[in-house]
Amino acid sequence: MISVEVRAGPHRYDVLIGSGLLVSFGDLIKKELCGLRCAIVSDTTIATLFADRVKQSLASSGFQAMLITVPAGEQSKTLEQAGAICDQMVAVGLDRQSFLIGLGGGVIGDISGFVAAIYHRGIPHVQIPTTLLAMVDSSIGGKTGVNTAAGKNLIGAVHHPSLVVDDIDVLKTLPRREFNQGFAEIIKHAIIADAEMFAALKEKKASDALVLQSLIRRNIEIKSKIVAKDERDRTGERAILNFGHTVGHGIERAGDYQEFLHGEALSLGIVAACAISIKRADLPRDQRDAIVGLLRRFNLPTQLPRDFPREKIIGALKFDKKFESGNIRFVVTPRIGSAHLSSDVTLDDIREAVASL
Repeated sequence: MISVEVRAGPHRYDVLIGSGLLVSFGDLIKKELCGLRCAIVSDTTIATLFADRVKQSLASSGFQAMLITVPAGEQSKTLEQAGAICDQMVAVGLDRQSFLIGLGGGVIGDISGFVAAIYHRGIPHVQIPTTLLAMVDSSIGGKTGVNTAAGKNLIGAVHHPSLVVDDIDVLKTLPRREFNQGFAEIIKHAIIADAEMFAALKEKKASDALVLQSLIRRNIEIKSKIVAKDERDRTGERAILNFGHTVGHGIERAGDYQEFLHGEALSLGIVAACAISIKRADLPRDQRDAIVGLLRRFNLPTQLPRDFPREKIIGALKFDKKFESGNIRFVVTPRIGSAHLSSDVTLDDIREAVASL
């Protein structure tokens, strides 16, 4: 097991990465939390696989845990579902000394973190990410939230976890498509901050356990370093983490969150962002081609279906949180290993990039 410390403002928490951590989970959190009662929030798919193991580990360490399940998928990230979770926690008498565990992928991490942020005005949150994407990205940084009909994560809070436990053994249960989507975020981190990791990804065997552990650690280090500079996303430094996300989120919404997984939509958003970066940040075309080639190496999409409703993507942009007072703040890359916010990107640039997908 290796440990990575995440720092953001006054907040400090550890991310533990290793094999077989679910079995010792109760002992691991005993060092961090003093309350003995908790809720585990998971989805119906993940709960079947791992909830019993987590509950047994908690019980053996003296904790009392209740399991709350929600339907799997993005459709569970709503205010209504968050309220239903709170109601169940109230019904069993969980109080401000209790804590909440999110057992699942990014959807579960987001909604469980949001509930933890608002329940009794904030209780501790522990994350057990069960997808590669959640391990390298969404479990780090404290962003929580739910969706509305207008867009993703428009209601939320910054609420850092007390502990994150990455058991890489759980990744063995992921379907290949679900596993591969995590590499969209890994490649994004390489593009914006680590040219060496980008080069290494061309060679790495993704299924090797030690390689995975090392990759997860490096990506956590990259994201946590960026978050530490701009915890609440105010100065624009944290915004570079959104490279590819403006168009990616639009693609998710245009497909009603059914057609593409988040990482797949992000992959397409990265391709669009590269096209814009060639025009607005002088990204060399051979580096754009290298990025597209690496996305394809992990079987991530780089082109939209011909009949995909592209205009819906453009329509979703007005709900993007990176637009301020109607002005576009778009993340571009001038070269692999670097990125910055640009105010030069126009809606026509985005429309042209989307049309070329």
